[in-house]
Amino acid sequence: MLPVGALMAMVFVLSGCNTFDDVPRGTTSLLQVLNPQVSPSAAADMATDPYSAEKRYKGITLLSSADFGGQPVYLELYIDGLDDEDASVRGASVRALGRHGDPEHAPLLVAALEDSDDFVRLEAARGLQRIHGVEAVDPLLKLIDENNEPNTDIRAAACDALGQYRQNRVVLGLISALGDSRLAVNNRVQHALMILTGQNFGLDGRAWIDWYNATDEIFAAAQPYTYPVFNRKKKIIEYLPLMPPPPNETPGTPVGMDPVIDG
Repeated sequence: MLPVGALMAMVFVLSGCNTFDDVPRGTTSLLQVLNPQVSPSAAADMATDPYSAEKRYKGITLLSSADFGGQPVYLELYIDGLDDEDASVRGASVRALGRHGDPEHAPLLVAALEDSDDFVRLEAARGLQRIHGVEAVDPLLKLIDENNEPNTDIRAAACDALGQYRQNRVVLGLISALGDSRLAVNNRVQHALMILTGQNFGLDGRAWIDWYNATDEIFAAAQPYTYPVFNRKKKIIEYLPLMPPPPNETPGTPVGMDPVIDG
């Protein structure tokens, strides 16, 4: 096995880092350098630091990334963070609530769709992909209209979230959004429509409308909805001994959603 010094040199080359000035004193393993362990109490202290938004952001991110991040005490911490003066902290809190929250938290995510910061609104739309709540339908339909939301990524995320709601107004709203000026949104609209209807008319809005008007059972061929997840291949550095794998997620059904029929 290569010594720590040799492995650090490899990391230096592979990652393009210029310095290891932030490496804690006493570090004896590469894993400690690249994946430092922070105790839950230390992360909670950071998440509630009244003087540093950067620490609050980091603490909330660390807690929400942990398996135990859904415990009630941490959920309350995320909820408190929704009112933080710093947008990055609000965004991290919204992301955490989307990851660990329940249907009762859907209204909080809906409210975050109105935030002035793009990052917060994006995390709210992504969170509503994972938490089911019928109160989110109208705000999400509003969000996919580029006259209301200028950010392409947010509109695309909202389209994905709408794919879980088997309602006629959702299908009509998505068909309308096929006229979006950005292809990234068009593609997510098409995907959501395929999930909802089992049909594929591509980006042809007229064909979708004709099918809709001629069909009595719009959702007869609907497909199961699973929320989008983070997934990527290993980086070169992650093939090294002791390096953790990519933080890939497993697709799932939104919390509170009937896996067969939307209530």
